[in-house]
Parts: sequence; structure tokens; C-alpha cells
Amino acid sequence: MSKKSVANVNVAGLRALIRVDFNVPMDNGTISDDRRIREAVPTIKSVLDRGGSVVLLSHLGRPEGKGFEAEFTLAPVAKRLGELLGKTVIFPSQDCTDAAAAAAAKAAKPGDVVLLENVRFAKGEKKGEAEYAAGLATYADLYVNDAFGTAHREDGSMFAVPMAMAGKPRVAGMLLLKELEFLHVRLAKPVSPFTVILGGAKVSDKIGLVNFLLPKADHIIIGGAMAYTFLAARGKRIGSSRVETSFLEAAKKIIAEAEKAKCDLHLPSDHVCSTAFSAMGGEIKNFDGDIGDGYMGLDIGPKTQLAYGRIIAASKTVVWNGPMGVFEWPLFAAGTRIVAESMAQATKLGATTIVGGGDSAAAAEQFGIASLVSHVSTGGGASLEMLAGKPFTTVDLLDNA
Repeated sequence: MSKKSVANVNVAGLRALIRVDFNVPMDNGTISDDRRIREAVPTIKSVLDRGGSVVLLSHLGRPEGKGFEAEFTLAPVAKRLGELLGKTVIFPSQDCTDAAAAAAAKAAKPGDVVLLENVRFAKGEKKGEAEYAAGLATYADLYVNDAFGTAHREDGSMFAVPMAMAGKPRVAGMLLLKELEFLHVRLAKPVSPFTVILGGAKVSDKIGLVNFLLPKADHIIIGGAMAYTFLAARGKRIGSSRVETSFLEAAKKIIAEAEKAKCDLHLPSDHVCSTAFSAMGGEIKNFDGDIGDGYMGLDIGPKTQLAYGRIIAASKTVVWNGPMGVFEWPLFAAGTRIVAESMAQATKLGATTIVGGGDSAAAAEQFGIASLVSHVSTGGGASLEMLAGKPFTTVDLLDNA
């Protein structure tokens, strides 16, 4: 996966069609977290500073290709990007394929930034239609993939467009290269002790990742609701905690494989529980060992927090994907906070620390350690799939370094 960087292309006088991931969370038309926009700025500035112009493609939300939908417009993104760049971002129309969009893209002069409207308003995006891709391919002189969050999907702007631009430079942006470096290159031969931290709700979401990383890992730490499927597989009493009964056998198999691979699989020994799935409601109680009837585990307990923290802080490579509990609620946030702080401590001691996307990235931001770890991935499903060793055709087609 050693791909040519946009930094190694002479972009002077050229238009770069950059697929970015501006799928940012919105709250009544206001951007609530602009990290994905900020992460794209270095690639955009690299082109502008070297005499090129930029045409940006992105999606937002999940419109179904039926034309403009106000709630999914990229107009607020254009405004925020302009603030970050200190210049006006041209936002030509409500359709990335109409005459106004094509004219704005083709008229872009060195230093100009054009953001086209949500590509998922076009029916050709999800279907990867050839005519749609061929039209977008005429907008620029080179293609740049800097949208790691969407790199696991063969949507039109991710796959069909660069295929239609064969013969022109097709290169990686700086964010994509950073993601590949941490999620692929550094984990090919991780420095030991290598610890994998897994949380969240479902074992089913993490099976591919576990199977791929288990042979390399010294420790696998499990928390979150998925821990109760593993504890149930071990015959423990878990009260009314969430369990995926259809994955009990898979959990047993992972436990056996870890033992065979001499990988230490760690499960919570104590739990913070409640009689209700609620931020405040229900009776809250700590259980050491088995969980009583009517109680559900909503966070790892104090003993487990201490044990997990020590393992993480002593590691040289750490990958974290998934919270230890319902960290959005203060009563059940301690386990995830301890993991986050231990990641920062390990980094300070020289470890490579990687936070997977989605909830883990949100937790890293919430607990103030996002800048204190080696890398926080911008991809949710994409980071999960890359960590599980799955191939990415959208990356494979880019020019090799």
C-alpha cells in the first residue's frame, strides 16, 4: 500500500479533483464537530501553495440519490472550510453534475477552491454509473483520494471516477497516507507488547478484527457490552446485561484461539451495573464477579479499570476500538476515561497508540486525549475494516510510490 503522494506531483497550473470526507455531524444545520474538515486542510493547502486549484467532492449523510435535500447540503461545510483556509470557497449549485458545477470546476484558477454539492444527491454516486463518473472526470487534471472514512466503499466518486481518469495522476492525499501508515504499515509488525482494546456493543462487529490481530497481539482487552457475550460463554452470570446469543460459540472459539496463540485475553472482573438503561434512572450497584438478576453491566468496575490501565500503560503498541461502557453518561464513563488516559500515558512513554474511529474517537475528544495519542482515525467502518486486514480497491487503484 505504498502510494504516491499528492506532495510528489507538480500541481502548478493544474486542477486537482480531491475526494474528501466532509461527512461531519450536524445539529440543526450547524456543524457540531469539524475535525474531518480540519484534517483535510493540509492536502488542500499543499495544492494551493504550489500553484494549483482544488475541486472538492464529498458526501454528507445518507440521501438516496433523488436530488437536493436541504438537511444534507454541504453549504455549512463550505462556510467552515472558508474560515479555516482564510478565503472564499466557491459553492456553485445544488447539483454536483449540472452546468453550473461543471463551469465552476473548469474555470477554477490557481488558488481557487471549489466545493461541489453532496455527491449522494446524484443517483449515479451509489451505483457508480459510468456516465456520471465520466462527467466528473472532466473537471480536473488529477485525482486525489483523501477520504479515508469512505475508502471501504466503491461509490462512484471513490472508484468509478478515478477509473475514468486513467492516464491522469491518481494519488493519495496526506490524511489518507497518514491513515495507511498507522492502520496498515505500523501494524504489519507491531512492537511488543502489543495490546488490542475492544469495546462497544457487538461481538459480531469485531470478529474480523479479532481474528486478524489475535496472532500478533500479546494482550486483548475486552470491555463494553460485548464483554458480556464472552463472560456468558465462560459460564458467568451476567444478570440482564446485553448478550449476543448467536455469537456465544464464536466467543468460545476466540477464547480458545487466544490460549493457543499465547495471547492474554482479558475480561472484566467487576462491573458498574444498573437496573435500568438510563443516565440517571434505576438502582446502581457494583458487582465483583457474577452480576445479580435484574442488573445490567454499563461500565467496567474499579478493579478492572486499574488492571486494564496498567496493561495499556506498559504496552509499546496499542490499538483501541470501542468504549468500555456508556461513556456519554457520567455515571458510566470512568472505564472509558481510564483507558483514554492510559493511552496518553503509554504514548508519553514512547508507545505507538492508535484510536479507531467512531465512538472511540468521540471518547478521545471528550476526555481530552485526542492530541496526546499517536493517531486518531477519521474512519469508522473504514478503520475497522483496515484493522481487520481487508483489501481496499479504492486505494489499490492509486498510483504506486
